[in-house]
Amino acid sequence: MLLRFIDGLGGIFLESCRYFGAIGMFAWGAISSALTSKPDIRKVFYQMHYIGVSSISIIFLVGSAIGAVLALQSHEGLVRFGSTQFIGPIVFLSMAREFGPVFTALMVIGRAGSAMTAELGSMRISEQIDALETLCIDPQQYLVAPRIIASTLIMPFLSMFCTFFGILAGYIAAVHVLGINPDTYMEAVRENCTMSDITNGLIKSLIFGFLYSTIATYKGYIAHGGAKGLGIAITQSVVYSNVTIILTDYILTSLMFTK
Repeated sequence: MLLRFIDGLGGIFLESCRYFGAIGMFAWGAISSALTSKPDIRKVFYQMHYIGVSSISIIFLVGSAIGAVLALQSHEGLVRFGSTQFIGPIVFLSMAREFGPVFTALMVIGRAGSAMTAELGSMRISEQIDALETLCIDPQQYLVAPRIIASTLIMPFLSMFCTFFGILAGYIAAVHVLGINPDTYMEAVRENCTMSDITNGLIKSLIFGFLYSTIATYKGYIAHGGAKGLGIAITQSVVYSNVTIILTDYILTSLMFTK
């Protein structure tokens, strides 16, 4: 019984190593293609528009809702200790450090990451990627690299919008709904928040953009099994990307903000 358990555990470990090795080689191939040959700027800007501009509305809704809820919930706790003046820093730091980058990544994964997997997966299943290889066109340079570059570059901007909308909604909720003095609110923000809080959040979003786009394109690139296999690839892409973002956020937070 014990040997069977150890054998199963070893099999899971080896399978995980194979998966991480395969996706690492895939990412390295895409990065090499982007660095050794000039990427198609039109494709990069098209993907940036699709990922970024088309996501502004949902980023606005999510960021505003989170910022307002943060202000309301912070007031509920701080009012018991007579420390409502710290609502501003709580909203600002939470949005800039965590909720802005993380929720932006999660929303973009659901909207654009799944679409990347679906597009590349349908091309793989319909043998369009094989046709590109037959024509001596590098699929990673032609299909994968523009998506990864665009996702990595546009994510900090989306994160800034989400953070701004959240901070603005938190200010409106605190000042105009809860009755917090606006001068006290802004003074507490100036005293307790620094530029590094914003820059570290942007670095997070940059890393998140690279990670989710790599996973999304990889799952689409290796998709097989017809329509059923494509559905499985899209599901795995979204789930794996979300889990990766959450785990990476913990690691980055422990490195950036723990003193």
